[in-house]
Amino acid sequence: MILFGLNLLLAFVWAFATGTVTQVSLIVGFLVGMAVLHVMGSALGDPRYVVRLWRGGVLLAIFIRELIVSSVRVAFDVLRPTLTMEPAVIRVPLDLTRDGEITLFANLISLTPGTLTIDVANDRSCLYVHAMYGTDPDGLADELKRTFERRIREALR
Repeated sequence: MILFGLNLLLAFVWAFATGTVTQVSLIVGFLVGMAVLHVMGSALGDPRYVVRLWRGGVLLAIFIRELIVSSVRVAFDVLRPTLTMEPAVIRVPLDLTRDGEITLFANLISLTPGTLTIDVANDRSCLYVHAMYGTDPDGLADELKRTFERRIREALR
């Protein structure tokens, strides 16, 4: 997180150094800062900063895509005269071990329409999720793990 703040600082320094503080100069400054931090990463303590930042951006893009797709699916189902949903509570086994990672995973699930994280097992081995479309619990659990859990692990480790 410190390197991200340093990257933002470098973006502003770049913008002020060029004499024009615009969105374009800030973006260019951020990219130049990323390059500098990539070269200096091991000296600053995190040689994988740029890779982790990229993977975090990919996670954000995937979440936005899932948010849009599931919103449309839920909206169409609500507007139909007959509902096609089959609610179920499913168990999603966890490979994540850190509290922050589990919290992020649970929140991404809850923020996606049609799913809601109910609880985390006491031993942190699984999440219990309520799903509007639970006809295939194992398939849904695998999709959540493939879509979010793997990306969280890649971005944060």
